Amino acid sequence: MTPEQYVQQKAAGSGSSFYYAFMFLPQAKRAAITAFYAYCREIDDVVDEVSDPGVAAVKLNWWRQEVASAFAGTPSHPVMKALMPLAQAHRIEQPHLLAVIEGCQMDLEQTRYLDFATLRRYCHLVAGVVGEVAANIFGRSSERTLDYAHTLGLALQLTNIIRDVGDDARRGRIYLPVDELQRFGVKASEILQRQAPFGYSERFMALMRFQAQRAQATYDEALALLPAVDRESQRPGLMMANIYRTLLREIEEDDFQVLHQRTSLTPLRKLWIAARTQWQGH
Repeated sequence: MTPEQYVQQKAAGSGSSFYYAFMFLPQAKRAAITAFYAYCREIDDVVDEVSDPGVAAVKLNWWRQEVASAFAGTPSHPVMKALMPLAQAHRIEQPHLLAVIEGCQMDLEQTRYLDFATLRRYCHLVAGVVGEVAANIFGRSSERTLDYAHTLGLALQLTNIIRDVGDDARRGRIYLPVDELQRFGVKASEILQRQAPFGYSERFMALMRFQAQRAQATYDEALALLPAVDRESQRPGLMMANIYRTLLREIEEDDFQVLHQRTSLTPLRKLWIAARTQWQGH
């Protein structure tokens, strides 16, 4: 298997909504975003699939060394072999890749976030920086597009957090800020137990409505930040926004049944939303 085949398999096999937005890109940009996304998946999998935090920390350290070696001209992992020939042309820099590792390191070191400011820092590393790299790959002519990309990354990550409350609780993690749990009178134990109907109180629903409203407002903020000059090139990001907003609306309409199940859209529906965005331009 070539490095290019490896990253293609990694990206397609994840089942992610991102994959459907990549399909409409020209070949060179598609190759770059696929390799970068495969890198993000590799780092994410270290935290999600390795049960021993000590082993996961060792693996993340290995990736830090691999990133340094790759930018010094000697990549060894197929993901880095696929990514490095495309990095300079698409403004993918070493600090970008290290920030993704730092974000996943936070997952090893903390399972709670005291307030939204703390959570936002985490989101910056695991999603905002990813948004910046994606915007660079898609092509941008305005610095203001980076503000849009970081804000859209935050909105996408907030949607992930809402969708994955139950999955994260199974791993002992709660990304909903502690001060907001307290404000709505929701105990961490209610979320960690996960079973219906125990966790599905009116208090929980109110907390989740608050989370969803903030996520929707963040999408609106992101779209308002996107300069008209880059709207065409950034269309894959708009596809992602439309897919994730549709998912968020489904979760809202289902009364936030996120503790015992994971809501998702079918591949065909994701493809339809991406194609519709391509045709309509928004």
